[in-house]
Amino acid sequence: MVTLSDAAGIGSRDKFLAVVSTARADGTIQSSVVNAGVLADPESGQDVVGFVTYGKAKLANLRARPQVTITFRTGWQWAAVEGSARIIGPDDPASGVDAERLRLLRRAVFSAAGGSHDDWDEYDRVMERERRAVVLVTPIRVYSNK
Repeated sequence: MVTLSDAAGIGSRDKFLAVVSTARADGTIQSSVVNAGVLADPESGQDVVGFVTYGKAKLANLRARPQVTITFRTGWQWAAVEGSARIIGPDDPASGVDAERLRLLRRAVFSAAGGSHDDWDEYDRVMERERRAVVLVTPIRVYSNK
């Protein structure tokens, strides 16, 4: 059985780059590349896949249809995580998540995806200016060619 930890291990070998695929209203698939990592959901404590985005198409698709697949790969090895997305951001408020908690959550997701920053205050300013949202994916299925 493949786990989220296995998926994160694959992602860690290529800068946590992952392909995120969402469903458009017409049933076609929209995909893009993000940095994603595994972290504890701040509400449930369950391990989830998280990424930070401001992609209008991705967010619109996830608001309407929260089903998402995230695929990590390195070389020919890959692991996919299918699940349900929850968006937390300036345009997607969540109970118990104020501006400060959102700021810290963005940092936590960025760090889980292998990121570090020399100027966290600047990071926070950019995230706020661009109205970036956190997407947390609760896994339903994890599989791989491993």
